[in-house]
Amino acid sequence: RCAALSSGISSSMNFDEEEDEEDEDSSSSSQLNSNTRPGSATSKKSNKEAASAPSPCTNEPLIDVDDLEEFAVRPAPQGVTVKCRITRDKKGMDRGMYPTYYLHMEREHGKKVFLLAGRKRKKSKTSNYLISIDPTDLSRGGESFIGKLRSNLMGTKFTVYDNGVNPMKTTSSLEVSTLRQELAAIFYETNVLGFKGPRKMSVIIPGMNMDHERVSIRPRNEHETLLARWQNKNTESVIELHNKTPVWNDDTQSYVLNFHGRVTQASVKNFQIIHDNDPDYIVMQFGRVAEDVFTMDYNYPMCALQAFAIALSSFDSKLACE
Repeated sequence: RCAALSSGISSSMNFDEEEDEEDEDSSSSSQLNSNTRPGSATSKKSNKEAASAPSPCTNEPLIDVDDLEEFAVRPAPQGVTVKCRITRDKKGMDRGMYPTYYLHMEREHGKKVFLLAGRKRKKSKTSNYLISIDPTDLSRGGESFIGKLRSNLMGTKFTVYDNGVNPMKTTSSLEVSTLRQELAAIFYETNVLGFKGPRKMSVIIPGMNMDHERVSIRPRNEHETLLARWQNKNTESVIELHNKTPVWNDDTQSYVLNFHGRVTQASVKNFQIIHDNDPDYIVMQFGRVAEDVFTMDYNYPMCALQAFAIALSSFDSKLACE
């Protein structure tokens, strides 16, 4: 089923749709096991994959994290949910303002594998997070620098870059392959209810080619960026995602999403990201399980760096986290 869906996402990326889904998620109720559709209703290909991976635990060997730098930008394997958790470290003098976030992949029996660390840069006019594959080296010039998340002045729009060269900072006609790639853009919309009701969040990521590889988007100017493409409705070769609309629950008097037990605490930061064509396929979900611990799960076509940066934007977004 997942494979059929994920190929659906890549083939549907040219549809130009109005933005739509909203989010707020105050609760994580695990009601509704909405995954009860029969597995037989899938293509032969995904049946075969399902047969070789009967339960989530046996997916473990498929995820090879030996080369962290390569893993961080590699889309999740089709049909496999990569389950992670983010811990927020506020210790130290200025950590309240500039906490460090650590992303670990969860393994069975409670084991964890470190993937990425992120921290907000000081002295930056806009929110600017450096993302590293070394938990101790979060410097811009370090070998471990793998990407960054940058916001606009309002804190409503964010762009995720890899560690390539900023075209504005180079005078020479560099090889295009050294220019930085844009890996995602995130757009938070205020809602008419102020901060009380669900918010809308749109995520734009590069599309996938026929070989299930990410299309390379390396803007040389403002007009070629993911946000510009999206705002100009030029959505060819990009995938537009939205957060799933939570449902109002009269019993708890709150908006709820079903995280199937992966999220245990109500929080305005909890969200699920979907494609409008297939709202049951969760491309990414994020939610709180303790004061400074959050789960973050992602599926094809997303990679760890994209998902982690989207999660960091939700910590930061002035609209998203009141």
